[in-house]
Amino acid sequence: MKAGLILRLVLIALLLALVLWPEWFVWAFAPFAPDGGPVIYQRASLLSLSLSHLGLVAAASLASTVLAVTLAILVTRPAGAAFRPLSRTITNLGQTFPPVAVLALAVPALGFGAGPTLVALFLYGLLPIFENAVTGLSTLPPSTVEAARGIGLNRWQRLMRVELPLAFPVILTGVRLSVVIALGTATIGSTVAAKTLGEVIIAGLLTNNTAYVLQGGLIVGLFAVLIYDALVSLEVRLARRLGLERKGR
Repeated sequence: MKAGLILRLVLIALLLALVLWPEWFVWAFAPFAPDGGPVIYQRASLLSLSLSHLGLVAAASLASTVLAVTLAILVTRPAGAAFRPLSRTITNLGQTFPPVAVLALAVPALGFGAGPTLVALFLYGLLPIFENAVTGLSTLPPSTVEAARGIGLNRWQRLMRVELPLAFPVILTGVRLSVVIALGTATIGSTVAAKTLGEVIIAGLLTNNTAYVLQGGLIVGLFAVLIYDALVSLEVRLARRLGLERKGR
């Protein structure tokens, strides 16, 4: 555990340095830059790009979570069970159409900028959250649910006090997968003028500057690893607190 903590701190320090003081790494990226070309991306602040990137991912993931969990609750009730196939079809839309296609379809309606990117990330994040929420709510211990019913809790109270807390670690697994996917997918938002770290990568591809590509890719990768690790830790703690045995992640 101590080694894991040290590794996390090292990765956090590296990420902060890359975002706040990128000039420190000129020596590392210089071999990958064109002869006489720029080494560090300076057309926009890496900090502002990172914050905008994370903001888009957070907003889209929150919206995906609200809709996916709401649908999962509805289809795991006896009255809504018949709508499960339809709900699964709706949440599959994002996986059916590639994000680039969603962007292309959304631009005429929403214009360039963050809007099309939010739509693409929102649709792409629905499926893993929905499937995990359905699994979590459908596999609750029957004895626990019956005990909650036996002490006089109504349906709403059982849902809020018993079912959702017990299912939350499983739901969080879907949220974790959705967020990590969104972190990588958000980079394509820069193709429609959204302010993301994809701007650095695309600039590198257009100018044949591998140093830019490495900078953008490394920062996105570090964000994904650290956020994934944080959500895994939260999931494990919740599972332990609820007395659930989690085998594998």
